[in-house]
Amino acid sequence: MVATLKDVAIRAGVSTSAVSRTFTDGASVSEKMRRKVEKAAADLGYRPNFLARSLTTRRTKLIGLVSNNFHNPIFLEVFDLFTRRLQDVGLRPLLVNLSKETDPEHSLQMLHQYSVDGVIVASSTLPPAFSKAFRDKKMPVVNTFGRYSSSPEVHVVGIDNVEAGRMAAQSLLARGYKNVAFLGGPEAATSTQDRLKGFREELANHAGIQTSHSFAEEYSFQAGRKEMLRLAQGNLAEAYFCGDDVLSIGVLSAIKDEGLGVPEDIGVIGLNDMEMSSWESIALTTIHQPIKHIINSSVELMAAMLDEPDRYPEARLFPCRIIERGTLRPIPDT
Repeated sequence: MVATLKDVAIRAGVSTSAVSRTFTDGASVSEKMRRKVEKAAADLGYRPNFLARSLTTRRTKLIGLVSNNFHNPIFLEVFDLFTRRLQDVGLRPLLVNLSKETDPEHSLQMLHQYSVDGVIVASSTLPPAFSKAFRDKKMPVVNTFGRYSSSPEVHVVGIDNVEAGRMAAQSLLARGYKNVAFLGGPEAATSTQDRLKGFREELANHAGIQTSHSFAEEYSFQAGRKEMLRLAQGNLAEAYFCGDDVLSIGVLSAIKDEGLGVPEDIGVIGLNDMEMSSWESIALTTIHQPIKHIINSSVELMAAMLDEPDRYPEARLFPCRIIERGTLRPIPDT
């Protein structure tokens, strides 16, 4: 039979409340009492029931991990890092799929039903209204991969997507491309808007550059491939900045089917540097997004907010860098 809290109390010769305090973070208990209770628990093979304890503490340590793009392989890495990091700090992730969800209020009700202590919105495509809805209900929230603002309404951790767009443009210009294009994700996504903004602003500073842009339906392989096959019915650019690695890989597939070579005929640069991008058969030149640092910082903020719910919102940005592989022509020697 499974040992209970009462069994441990009898074995240790203490009250049940003493056992409860021993296994409650921050509770007052003497070192002598703690050793006695922990020995009795070990002898009986007792494990605290965290869900039962939450009825008393009103803290479940459940963190809603919310996203909406499960077609993008990068989120396998994101979820792996998030779940392990949350568990490392004593929190428990509750993965919530908001694909096709448009009503923040519905999402809020669902997370309330699970009695989560906080929410991490791990998405650059969910509207900011989702994070704000959680905040307005006094729920600790972090928007990971969210849109940067100098005065954010919720905690935001990610990259400067406008700067990432500039970096992509500078890389293409350095290689002598004169006809370049942006192929982004969903047009309504703030990440798409900001990456396009930086890309166009940088190119506007250089005369004689022809530019164009288009959008895929979502951040997915099939959406990137579909949009590139559509573009191939007209005049193609010399090089494309794809607003995400998974779009880039779809684009590479479409270019191959059109009988063209990369980078001989068309250059491609992505963004994220997901593991698949480094595979020899893909070798995608891309912009590295420091996902591990972003996730560690997001979890750090969430843990801090559980102790300090009124913590003033802040934006944390992490720098990106170009990863040179094989889908752009070399920079000419000067």
